[in-house]
Amino acid sequence: MSTFQLKPFKLEIFNFQEVEVPMPLKPRKRCSFAQHEEIQIPMPWGHLAGKWYGSQNIKPLVGLHGWQDNAGTFDTLAPYLPPDLPFLAIDIPGHGLSSWLPEGTLYHSIDLLILIRLVMEECKWDKISLLGHSLSSTSAFVFAGLFPDKVDLIIGLDSLTPFISPPAKIIHQTVERLEHSLKIAKYLRDKSEPPVYEWDQLVQRFHEGVRKSINLDACKFILERNTKRSQRDPNKYYFARDNRIKNWFFHSFPQSIYVQLAERIKCPFLFIKSSQSGYFSDKKLYEEALDILKQKPTFQYSEVDGTHHVHLNEPKKIASIVNPFISKWKLGKF
Repeated sequence: MSTFQLKPFKLEIFNFQEVEVPMPLKPRKRCSFAQHEEIQIPMPWGHLAGKWYGSQNIKPLVGLHGWQDNAGTFDTLAPYLPPDLPFLAIDIPGHGLSSWLPEGTLYHSIDLLILIRLVMEECKWDKISLLGHSLSSTSAFVFAGLFPDKVDLIIGLDSLTPFISPPAKIIHQTVERLEHSLKIAKYLRDKSEPPVYEWDQLVQRFHEGVRKSINLDACKFILERNTKRSQRDPNKYYFARDNRIKNWFFHSFPQSIYVQLAERIKCPFLFIKSSQSGYFSDKKLYEEALDILKQKPTFQYSEVDGTHHVHLNEPKKIASIVNPFISKWKLGKF
């Protein structure tokens, strides 16, 4: 693992000109591009961990995972992305190998917006290209609406707009989570080892915990960055993510704000909806935002048969949609 050092970028990857570039759907050559480097990006509270595929001299497509997942969610997709496009999969704070937020703080969806800006500042990027899944897909939507001139391109997987709860429910959830955060803080101060499991048990618990959205044989890609070996019993393992992320505070803007954010987005935007997954936002808001986006010539909507984690279970399905979209909006060959 190495601490990420900034390097000058040779060119901007995307602009708004359509370019026809053939993109055969074959895995990258594993002896070169499919291999990745574990990197760390300094942050005020510690570091972000990530997996950088390809050249570090070219600005990458940045992959941000869903709630309680980690950068491993893109392990199977990365080899099928365009071979001339660097890809950086990041563990968001509290997940994977990234630093936890300081004690006494809470996790909030706003954190992801700040995170994107901090990454841009640290890497000296004027614009960023985002591939987001689930929670990070909705955050990419919000970020592109807040900062329309700072985003080259968005690819959103399965979640479009944040969930809107009725006011009474928001109040109830806020009180409940604030109280629960005190219990979690006390638990973390205890420093005792969490419950431990044999590896097969842990895989099964995780598989069932995500409602079997991730195939049993694909769970390992998340668990490799999400578990530690027990000090008490070396034959067992425990979940190593920050327990505070279970008490996450999500976006709670009114619907009118999300509608305006959809109107403000200017960059090329691909949204892929999974057929076997529900809606992670208010259906009315989802449809209203989608209708606005569909009026934009730079927006593409696609549906794919699969679960919420179809990109991990069946990466070729996603790559067959993502790669032509990337080629369409790419500045040119590297």
